[in-house]
Amino acid sequence: MQAAVVERYGAPDVVRVREVPRPAPRGGEVLVRVKAVAVTSADSRIRGARFPSGFGVFARLAFGVFRPRRTVLGSSFSGEVVAVGAGVLDFAPGDEVCGMTGVRMGAHAEYVAVAANKLAGKPSAVSHEDAAGLLFGGSTALYFLRDKASVGPGMTVCVNGASGAIGTNAVQLAKHFGATVTGVTSTANAGLVADLGAARVIDYTQDDLAGIADRFDVVLDVVGNLSIASGRRLLSPTGVLLLAVAGLGDTVRARGNVVAGPAPERVEDFEFLLRLAVEGAITVVIDRTYPLCDIAEAHRRVDRGRKVGNVVVRP
Repeated sequence: MQAAVVERYGAPDVVRVREVPRPAPRGGEVLVRVKAVAVTSADSRIRGARFPSGFGVFARLAFGVFRPRRTVLGSSFSGEVVAVGAGVLDFAPGDEVCGMTGVRMGAHAEYVAVAANKLAGKPSAVSHEDAAGLLFGGSTALYFLRDKASVGPGMTVCVNGASGAIGTNAVQLAKHFGATVTGVTSTANAGLVADLGAARVIDYTQDDLAGIADRFDVVLDVVGNLSIASGRRLLSPTGVLLLAVAGLGDTVRARGNVVAGPAPERVEDFEFLLRLAVEGAITVVIDRTYPLCDIAEAHRRVDRGRKVGNVVVRP
């Protein structure tokens, strides 16, 4: 099968499409023909060995000290079941599914073997591109807003980085939960963020977020340019600061009204997000879709930090 292989850390050009053996599903696994897969900020960071401040040593130990231990990246995908391993009863060949592979990655390929308990059935009303684009950003936004901040009616939420994969989902989820949303983005994306549900848009090229007078019940930073100190200054007296991207120092110091750390990958969350997509309560924003042969260009698009929503590859 064809797969995007990363054998050394570096710029997007280190990603090469090559022929590799097709995986076989083991017991409890499902072999999926990948129809669409996201190229995320996490893929970009791993490929380039550009980890949040303080995490470099730990990340190298996890992903490979001198070169990537997992040479095929990619986690958030959608596709069709082609075979099942022993003991799998919930899925059969022909089923359309989506999911995330976690630290095993491996989805930037024509086929991926995934534990059956990490898969959700893909509704026919949701395209493969939308399913692949939804899960990474959607599950992260859902975890922080619903599970860690209990966002609900009457609350005010500020999303810093409102036009990216996490941010576009966060704006819509916060509004869905009944909050009044302020989105922080660039001039070019202000209209999109407003259309997604932000009652107010702050253009960071014109206004410094740290200098505004507003105070929020929840501040979600998905960019990584707020510290605990600067983020807390934006909070109401009972507000919560959510750091989806944080260095080691802030992650260790996060306590009380500050939350940091990775979001879990849970099938029940995937199913919740997919239901919202079917109902039209959430729109998946796709920046660009590339064929697998152009995956290096997809990495470049992510690296530039200008993508809107999700970058998706079709193997």
